[in-house]
Amino acid sequence: MINAEVIKAGNENTLSLLRKFSRKVQGTGLVRRVRAGRYNARAESKVTTKKRALKRITRNELNKQLIKEGKMTEKPARGERGANPAKK
Repeated sequence: MINAEVIKAGNENTLSLLRKFSRKVQGTGLVRRVRAGRYNARAESKVTTKKRALKRITRNELNKQLIKEGKMTEKPARGERGANPAKK
Protein backbone atom coordinates (compact mmCIF):
# COMPACT_ATOMS: atom_id res chain seq x y z
CA MET A 1 0.00 0.00 0.00
CA ILE A 2 1.39 3.38 -1.02
CA ASN A 3 0.44 6.50 0.92
CA ALA A 4 0.90 9.96 -0.53
CA GLU A 5 0.53 12.56 2.17
CA VAL A 6 0.72 16.33 1.74
CA ILE A 7 0.64 18.92 4.52
CA LYS A 8 -0.72 22.43 3.99
CA ALA A 9 2.02 25.01 4.48
CA GLY A 10 0.87 28.29 6.07
CA ASN A 11 -1.39 30.26 3.76
CA GLU A 12 -1.19 27.81 0.84
CA ASN A 13 -4.37 27.68 -1.23
CA THR A 14 -6.28 24.49 -2.04
CA LEU A 15 -5.32 24.47 -5.71
CA SER A 16 -1.58 24.44 -5.04
CA LEU A 17 -2.10 21.78 -2.37
CA LEU A 18 -3.98 19.64 -4.88
CA ARG A 19 -1.20 20.19 -7.44
CA LYS A 20 1.39 19.16 -4.89
CA PHE A 21 -0.59 16.01 -4.10
CA SER A 22 -0.92 15.13 -7.79
CA ARG A 23 2.83 15.45 -8.27
CA LYS A 24 3.50 13.27 -5.27
CA VAL A 25 1.12 10.56 -6.50
CA GLN A 26 2.69 10.64 -9.96
CA GLY A 27 6.10 10.31 -8.36
CA THR A 28 5.08 7.05 -6.70
CA GLY A 29 4.13 5.57 -10.10
CA LEU A 30 0.82 4.29 -8.75
CA VAL A 31 -1.36 5.88 -11.45
CA ARG A 32 0.85 4.49 -14.22
CA ARG A 33 0.74 1.00 -12.71
CA VAL A 34 -3.06 1.06 -12.36
CA ARG A 35 -3.56 2.33 -15.92
CA ALA A 36 -1.20 -0.30 -17.29
CA GLY A 37 -3.21 -3.10 -15.71
CA ARG A 38 -6.58 -1.70 -16.76
CA TYR A 39 -6.89 -3.75 -19.94
CA ASN A 40 -5.10 -6.83 -18.68
CA ALA A 41 -7.03 -9.86 -19.92
CA ARG A 42 -7.10 -12.93 -17.75
CA ALA A 43 -5.77 -16.24 -19.05
CA GLU A 44 -8.23 -18.63 -20.65
CA SER A 45 -9.18 -21.77 -18.81
CA LYS A 46 -7.98 -25.15 -20.04
CA VAL A 47 -11.53 -26.14 -20.96
CA THR A 48 -12.03 -23.20 -23.32
CA THR A 49 -8.63 -23.68 -25.00
CA LYS A 50 -9.39 -27.37 -25.54
CA LYS A 51 -12.84 -26.58 -26.95
CA ARG A 52 -11.37 -24.04 -29.34
CA ALA A 53 -8.66 -26.49 -30.44
CA LEU A 54 -11.21 -29.25 -31.07
CA LYS A 55 -13.40 -26.87 -33.06
CA ARG A 56 -10.40 -25.83 -35.18
CA ILE A 57 -9.40 -29.45 -35.81
CA THR A 58 -12.91 -30.50 -36.89
CA ARG A 59 -13.24 -27.44 -39.14
CA ASN A 60 -9.89 -28.19 -40.81
CA GLU A 61 -10.87 -31.83 -41.36
CA LEU A 62 -14.20 -30.76 -42.87
CA ASN A 63 -12.43 -28.31 -45.19
CA LYS A 64 -9.97 -31.00 -46.32
CA GLN A 65 -12.87 -33.35 -47.05
CA LEU A 66 -14.72 -30.67 -49.04
CA ILE A 67 -11.57 -29.90 -51.03
CA LYS A 68 -11.10 -33.59 -51.75
CA GLU A 69 -14.70 -33.85 -53.00
CA GLY A 70 -14.24 -30.75 -55.18
CA LYS A 71 -16.94 -28.75 -53.38
CA MET A 72 -14.42 -26.20 -52.14
CA THR A 73 -11.31 -24.63 -53.71
CA GLU A 74 -8.04 -24.74 -51.85
CA LYS A 75 -6.80 -21.35 -50.65
CA PRO A 76 -3.08 -20.60 -50.96
CA ALA A 77 -1.27 -20.30 -47.63
CA ARG A 78 -0.88 -16.83 -46.19
CA GLY A 79 2.28 -15.09 -47.34
CA GLU A 80 2.82 -17.64 -50.09
CA ARG A 81 4.18 -16.30 -53.34
CA GLY A 82 1.65 -16.07 -56.11
CA ALA A 83 -1.20 -15.79 -53.64
CA ASN A 84 -2.50 -12.62 -55.26
CA PRO A 85 -2.95 -13.08 -59.04
CA ALA A 86 -3.92 -9.40 -59.47
CA LYS A 87 -0.37 -8.24 -58.68
CA LYS A 88 1.23 -10.15 -61.59
